[in-house]
Amino acid sequence: MSKPEALRRGVAEPFWRTKTLEAMTPSEWESLCDGCGRCCLIKLEDDETGEVHHTDIGCTLLDGLTCRCRDYARRQKRVPDCVRLTPEAVRTIPWLPPTCAYRLVRDGEPLYPWHPLVSGRASSVHEAGISVRGRLSGNEEEFSDDELPDRIVAWPGSDPDAR
Repeated sequence: MSKPEALRRGVAEPFWRTKTLEAMTPSEWESLCDGCGRCCLIKLEDDETGEVHHTDIGCTLLDGLTCRCRDYARRQKRVPDCVRLTPEAVRTIPWLPPTCAYRLVRDGEPLYPWHPLVSGRASSVHEAGISVRGRLSGNEEEFSDDELPDRIVAWPGSDPDAR
């Protein structure tokens, strides 16, 4: 439904289409996360090129079944290099997945149909094959630093074009 049509029908536009990232309430902000877990994968940066490579290894707190943090409230105390997403961070982080709602809203793009805010179901991100569920080789404590380059995968940075 186009914006003029929605207004004629009296249907309010969803908050992610009308608000800036900065204007969102804390609950709106948190609801943008689709629960895919891709941002919680270990990433390697090429020192020479600055290119970021995703691995199929999760953060120590990433639950591979739920694709959520096991200790979200204390994550930054437990994992000091955990990146807290803020509007400023969303504008500067180069490794956010192309499917990430924070990135899509930042760029004025629509959310994917499988996003829980659109589908109305938290499981839709998993059903669409977007999440890390079933794709992790393990968590970071299970691998040595020397093994990380062998775990580089392309899928976390790919856009499934599932709109």
